[in-house]
Amino acid sequence: MPEFDTTHFGRVSYEVDSPFCFPGGLPGFEQARSFLPLSFPDQQPLIFLQSLEDPSLCFVTLPVLAVDPQYRLDVSPEDLAAIGMPAPVQPAIGAEVICLAVLSLREEGPTANLLAPIVVNRSNLRCVQAIAPGGGYSHQHPLLPAQQEQAEHASC
Repeated sequence: MPEFDTTHFGRVSYEVDSPFCFPGGLPGFEQARSFLPLSFPDQQPLIFLQSLEDPSLCFVTLPVLAVDPQYRLDVSPEDLAAIGMPAPVQPAIGAEVICLAVLSLREEGPTANLLAPIVVNRSNLRCVQAIAPGGGYSHQHPLLPAQQEQAEHASC
């Protein structure tokens, strides 16, 4: 079983076939293509995406349905092809794909990127960060109720 030293979690062991593969990397991190999904019982439903190329690079994510139970996936045909999914039918979250929102910790409170979720093909673990500009989602969706109220009042 391979092992990898990380900045945030120490040494982790993993199955050879468990890392997620981003064929084109992530926007802004194109060299990082292999990420190990880590979850811990006391921190669920958080999923940490730990880069296997850079021990200090780790993204904190949540399943999109934990953020918005009514979330509607909108993946472009190009992104579907990149992860080996047939177009034009959108894959089912949970059954066919894992869909994760990247979290940001901001001064105003934590936010989730619902505009560009990470979409993982469950059958081959190939991934993309799928930007869906027509879905009406934000890259800074508030996670705290008070934060959501402030955002709603600010848009009046």
